[in-house]
Amino acid sequence: MKKLLSLFLCAIITLGMMPSVTAADIDTTANYILKSTKNPTVASVGGEWAVLGLARGGKADGEYFEKYYENVETYVKDKEGVLHSRKYTEYSRVVIALTAIGKDATNVCGYDLTKPLLDFDKTVWQGVNGAIFALIALDSGDYKCSIRNKYVDHILEKQLEDGGWALSGKNADSDVTAMALQALAKYLDRKDVSEAVEKALTLMSKKQLANGGFTTQGEETAESAAQMVVALTELGIPLDDSRFVKNGKTVLDAMLAFRLASGGFKHTKEQTGADGMATEQCFYALVAAERAESGKSSLYRMSDAKDIALQGLSQKHPDVQIKPVAIKKTFSDIANHKYKKAIEALASRKIINGKTDTQFYPNAAITRAEFATIVVNALGLPFKTGGSFKDIKKSDWFYSYVNTAYCYGIIKGVSATEFDPHGTLTREEAAVMVARAAKLCGVDTEYSEFDARNVLAGFSDYVKASDWALSSLAFCYDKGVLDDSVLKINPKQGVTRAEVADMLYNVLTLAKLV
Repeated sequence: MKKLLSLFLCAIITLGMMPSVTAADIDTTANYILKSTKNPTVASVGGEWAVLGLARGGKADGEYFEKYYENVETYVKDKEGVLHSRKYTEYSRVVIALTAIGKDATNVCGYDLTKPLLDFDKTVWQGVNGAIFALIALDSGDYKCSIRNKYVDHILEKQLEDGGWALSGKNADSDVTAMALQALAKYLDRKDVSEAVEKALTLMSKKQLANGGFTTQGEETAESAAQMVVALTELGIPLDDSRFVKNGKTVLDAMLAFRLASGGFKHTKEQTGADGMATEQCFYALVAAERAESGKSSLYRMSDAKDIALQGLSQKHPDVQIKPVAIKKTFSDIANHKYKKAIEALASRKIINGKTDTQFYPNAAITRAEFATIVVNALGLPFKTGGSFKDIKKSDWFYSYVNTAYCYGIIKGVSATEFDPHGTLTREEAAVMVARAAKLCGVDTEYSEFDARNVLAGFSDYVKASDWALSSLAFCYDKGVLDDSVLKINPKQGVTRAEVADMLYNVLTLAKLV
């Protein structure tokens, strides 16, 4: 243990001497991946590993990751939450990518993708790699579970006499050994883990080739080098540690020897063209090396990950902020409600509350003051003062919310001096206020009178709507903010709490804020 701790201390001292990864190294390969994988989806190539590298390297915009997440949602729905009946690394891979882009893997269209990984027997069925990647996945987002040490124990049990790991046989495989080291990196406080890691590192130093690379199944590959780069960075060991430098060459040097001018990587030296799997693994290894060099958390330590799939529209007001999921929240009285998803999404972001901790009262009317509060929370707006309504007092719980919504132009009074905070919000009033909020988020909400009447003509009672509400109602129905399956607008009727939740959720979705 003392020897290993000494090694890590040395690693910290010499970190500044680590072989440098240039911005060009990363950018060239990132651009290659972005061009070759324009529509990332659930796949071992063209999917999660590409997303992992791009997300941890900060090399793609929110729209790219949002496209991936939408594809994941579609895939999960089509599969009814069952990604594979036997290969549980499918779950691990998706959980890792979702965590990297700041998404909650425990709730994808209502499915908890971490849950299958809590089934130990099914996870390890495919071999030690099942345990390795389940552990990496569960640790990536610090997902709450009690099975971690069971996976650690299993990985230790599968360590071969030579100190490494393999999917089969008695001789260590470089790739599997490097992956096992990545999984065990967070458990070095355990004596048995630290001893196993030291034994494996000794083996890997001996297995390293004269050019700094590694072989798998007797052949030098780019992936073998990439996995060892990631292993060393996860362990906090500098890439120029003396045990992993051969003839002045590091494992990073060996990996870069597989790179093509296009930014892609070959699988073997004999290949002439880029290989998708090699390129993606080498890319996230480059990102791992760069993160280590710049003092950031490692590739798989994702406490710094945030929802990068959501950045909002470019035209949004700078004060509009994304509200991340803070808690998992539901209510007993919305179990079968058609707007359950919207209510839970807003409640989980602390945008909207129930009438009690357990009941939402979805069909209850909502007041103008309550709406002002919810919309300010939904947009994450900072408090402002400036309203001068006589019926709003500083002692009112909604004082700051009403004034803020007024200052941002979302609400107006019923007169120049009164707001009517306790008045019931009508559907047409809600449409107008929601449209103003949408415009603040950068959504185009403008409809001419002619276009508005064309949109609303299918509703038998649209003529009952006030002229000042027609454009906003047209926007809400045309963009799916309001449910157009109901054939009447009922513009003067009070809107319900559930309807408001759904309207705001739909606007936030349009604005790429949820």
